[in-house]
Amino acid sequence: MAEIKSFTDIPQSKKLAEFLPPESADVIWDLTNPDLPTIRAIPYEDSDYNNKYLNIIAAWSLTALLSVLEHPRCFQGDKPTYWFCGCFGKDKLYHEVEADNPIDACVVMIIKLHKLNLL
Repeated sequence: MAEIKSFTDIPQSKKLAEFLPPESADVIWDLTNPDLPTIRAIPYEDSDYNNKYLNIIAAWSLTALLSVLEHPRCFQGDKPTYWFCGCFGKDKLYHEVEADNPIDACVVMIIKLHKLNLL
């Protein structure tokens, strides 16, 4: 059975945090114990994200990822592990990518649009 993701994983979260405003995230990863990182279902605004002594990273749910995109569409293909994410970029053209799950599809789309300066 395919892994069900509820939030961006740690590498995805670190990548998105390079260019997305942390306020667009809805939860955090707590990396206090690097051997056992946990997702904290703490709303971003209630977290102590700006405390430089805490080892936390912003994380995004599917809803938070979709809210970053203009007119997003996320849908499953003809196989359970075939997901598409599509949206319009600043160029007003429709862009679409695919991945194994909806979270990964949205992350791929956001990174693609960022690299093209279309986010």
